[in-house]
Amino acid sequence: MTRPTLDDIRAAGGRLAGIAQVTPLHSSGTLSNLVGRPVLLKAENLQLTGSFKIRGAYNTIAQLTEAEREAGVVTSSAGNHGQAVAWAARQAGIRATIFVPEGAPRAKFDAAVGYGATVILAGEGFDEAVAAGLRHVDETGATFVHAFDNPRVIAGQGTLGLELAEQLPPGPGTVVIPVGGGGLASGIAIALRALRPELSLVGVQAAACAPFAGRVPVGPTIADGIAVKTPAELTSAILRDLLDEVVVVDDAAISQALLLLLERSKLVVEGAGAAPVAALLQGLVPGDGPACAVLAGGNIDATTLVSVTRFGLASSGRYLVVAILIPDRPGQLARIVTAAAALRANVLSVTHHREGRNIGVLETEAELTLETRGEEHSREIVAALAADGFEVRRLT
Repeated sequence: MTRPTLDDIRAAGGRLAGIAQVTPLHSSGTLSNLVGRPVLLKAENLQLTGSFKIRGAYNTIAQLTEAEREAGVVTSSAGNHGQAVAWAARQAGIRATIFVPEGAPRAKFDAAVGYGATVILAGEGFDEAVAAGLRHVDETGATFVHAFDNPRVIAGQGTLGLELAEQLPPGPGTVVIPVGGGGLASGIAIALRALRPELSLVGVQAAACAPFAGRVPVGPTIADGIAVKTPAELTSAILRDLLDEVVVVDDAAISQALLLLLERSKLVVEGAGAAPVAALLQGLVPGDGPACAVLAGGNIDATTLVSVTRFGLASSGRYLVVAILIPDRPGQLARIVTAAAALRANVLSVTHHREGRNIGVLETEAELTLETRGEEHSREIVAALAADGFEVRRLT
């Protein structure tokens, strides 16, 4: 399969003119202070259909022959690529069938249906959805639009690199890119190596699924958009040649980054989109010059956002969960709540346990979830409760 060139990317830019938005590049004072270097945010979460995927999908569908248009298109996707193919197919007036994993976020599933595609649940992960999509192609003769193993898709994603080449300040710096199948990183890398060779390029993968970092996939991740177990030979070869480094972040770091972007930058991103910021916050990105985090997508459904936000609050110490052993008699719970209030902690929930957990006959365990100002405040609360004579156990 032929590697796309800068000319291919520029041609894709011509096709996408008036279709894909030129997304803004924001500076973030909060992140710059936390990371200790200038931090810029490429807000591709504000792109049409909520992610960069429209670039590659539209560029591919725009080049179909009349016979291919008649047969329609098929793809397999964890969500964002499927939405993009569905939207581009509707614009072209052709049929689209999307195979998605059974655990795909509801918001992404519903969006593809809303764009007029036929959406079929298939398998537990991306690889199983691809296999189902390819079987459908064999049966129907439709064109398969792969999410990343396709030079036209990569060229389309590379138009984001064209924008960065113009938007980023002159001189050295680092671009931090989420990596799943590698289509986005490949396209950006081809463009920037040609136009801005002084820039360093760092890929980011989720710890649970990081094949480019040499790790065996171990399970699900909140960064479902980059949870690709088997990258393509084409993208693997490009990234081996053009990326400076691939780093890995876990779900706790991603959730904290997502929460920070929501609170301080007023940007809603999904797990994959927050991964580059997580890498910067964790100190995993080399250098001290300007760093640009590519926020690749913002398609996170409400229930996942609530769960990830709560997880992020707990991970950052702003939700404190403690188990406190107390005598089982009136007034003891009031003592705890009064003590928590005196420490400026907000009680979110209280649960009593009277059986199990090595609780004595005349004892009970009160499990409290407290809202705090952060990790330091949480440690102060635990220490103060222990000093007041409570037997405190912090839960994670």
